[in-house]
Amino acid sequence: MADDRLHLDGSHSVLTPEYVEFDFVLAGMLSRFLAWLVDTIVTVLLSIAVVLLPFFSLYAGLALFVIAGAVFLTRKFGRQEDTSNLTVPMAAMAAGIVLGLGGLAMNVISPSIGFALVFILYFLVDWGYAIFLEGIWSGQTIGKKLFGLRVIQESGVRVTWVQAFLRNFARPVDRLPGFYLVGGLAALFTGSQQRLGDLLAGTVVVRERRLKIPASLSRPEGDTALLADPDFRARVAKVSAEEETVLFNASLRREELGMEARLHLFSTLSQRLQDDLGFFKPQHLSDEKLVLLVTAALAARRAEKAKQGSKRKAPPSPALRPG
Repeated sequence: MADDRLHLDGSHSVLTPEYVEFDFVLAGMLSRFLAWLVDTIVTVLLSIAVVLLPFFSLYAGLALFVIAGAVFLTRKFGRQEDTSNLTVPMAAMAAGIVLGLGGLAMNVISPSIGFALVFILYFLVDWGYAIFLEGIWSGQTIGKKLFGLRVIQESGVRVTWVQAFLRNFARPVDRLPGFYLVGGLAALFTGSQQRLGDLLAGTVVVRERRLKIPASLSRPEGDTALLADPDFRARVAKVSAEEETVLFNASLRREELGMEARLHLFSTLSQRLQDDLGFFKPQHLSDEKLVLLVTAALAARRAEKAKQGSKRKAPPSPALRPG
């Protein structure tokens, strides 16, 4: 069984208070290893850049200042006198000055400052890389994005900053004695393939999956005036990927629920939409109808993104040549 987990993805089930079960596909050990390999390459490159920072920051700052200064002068005093956007070159010039002065301080005035800074930055890169990205990307790093993986809470919702910190705080222990042997063994023999950091933070690593959205969700019946409201559409854009998945699942499985569980589930989701995202629910609109309208808007947004993606991937049509 442990050997199967190296290649096969398991499942993690979440039972809501309304007795609605949501299933998440667990990330297999192989896909997690590949994602970790990508993240390791990224952190090694960042660490090399940090180590070389004291030696090249003076010259990099000078080069940045010269290039940004040339762009600034061209826009300011060029023939067309394009002064519409001088903010970027001015900011780059300021960054060049700061970088150059930092390099001067580290190399000439006090080299010990440079070594101390390198140590601090290396620590931040090595330990803070995963914490920072999992915090701002809702449980993903560069490696996890490439392989479609995500860290979520055991309850199925988005990971918090505290949980991102806790699961990575235990990473040095998971690494022991090398190549994540302790963490790998823990993942092999726990029900939801959790390493020690996941057990500490109450998180699991799952595989993102694309739900097949039926056309009926994209075209809800009844009053659909809210779909054209600019404020409504702006708030739909703020719905996270995890919230989107919950809304789709609830809308797709609503016919399977008993009446009491159905009313309670959509009342809870509607209240979350109003309290957390500021959606306005007219008095004539039921809780379920509000959720279905939000789901319809999300389905339309997903279809539009897929359409734009297919246009970018489509090869250009051959040019017609005159006969």
